Amino acid sequence: MSTPTQDPSSAIETIVVPRTSDLGGFEVRRALPSVRKRTVGPFVFLDQMGPALLAAGQGLDVRPHPHIGLSTVTYLYEGAIVHRDGAGHVQTILPGEVNWMTAGRGIVHSERSPVESRAREQRIAGLQAWVALPREREETDPGFVHYGSESLAEAEGEGVRARIIAGSLFGQTSSVPTLSPLFFGDVRLQAGVRVLLPAEYEERAAYIASGAVEIEGQVHEAGRLVVFAPGCPVALRARDEARIALLGGEPLDGPRHVWWNFVSSSADRIAQAREDWMRDRFAQTVPGDETEFIPAPELKRS
Repeated sequence: MSTPTQDPSSAIETIVVPRTSDLGGFEVRRALPSVRKRTVGPFVFLDQMGPALLAAGQGLDVRPHPHIGLSTVTYLYEGAIVHRDGAGHVQTILPGEVNWMTAGRGIVHSERSPVESRAREQRIAGLQAWVALPREREETDPGFVHYGSESLAEAEGEGVRARIIAGSLFGQTSSVPTLSPLFFGDVRLQAGVRVLLPAEYEERAAYIASGAVEIEGQVHEAGRLVVFAPGCPVALRARDEARIALLGGEPLDGPRHVWWNFVSSSADRIAQAREDWMRDRFAQTVPGDETEFIPAPELKRS
């Protein structure tokens, strides 16, 4: 789908239509990276998971796999996922909670549906984002933190409720620590309600998870990432009940290579990470999930 050339007076820089893939009845829409926009602030990856209804006996099964140079952010709208990693963390994430895993120099993890959820039909939906680490922190120690929904900051008004996943938004600041200036918010709007996204960060975007949103007189349906030009506040009005993710921050401190599950300012570092994974040099197994792993694809260099 083509996007019209940007009007210099418009607050919209570009519109990304995510590519969609079907993972055995589980649909994933990938908004970042795309040919139209590689990054928004430090965000280098954004997936919408579902919404999907998994039949009894089925579940989400992402086998153990590695990451470097990034933090993964998992936020669910529906369902449950069990996170396990090579540092020994085991955590079930539920809707409205935040799993923030910092890969740094390297970590291995898996994501699966809880055993008890597989006995019945289960709905699952949510977002997963990757935040590139600052260059001086790319090789930091790996870590993992979990925040319950009651510990996250919220901003409320008539017909609007925003949960601040990370960073600062609408005058509220999340308790989730970050290594770079950013914001990430889950915003629910009733029909007809308008919200103003301030211009305090240079790079900003809105991902429409459900419903439809009007911006500058143009209606944007669910499954669109609307990227905004810097420098001016943006008004978003819900045409019907809508749920959007607002995200962005300051530009990255240089370009990043993104390949498979790896992010780095160095292409050689990514090649080394692939070699380490394939030769079992990550020196990590995932407790309780030791028997499977995802092999790395072939590394193609441009």
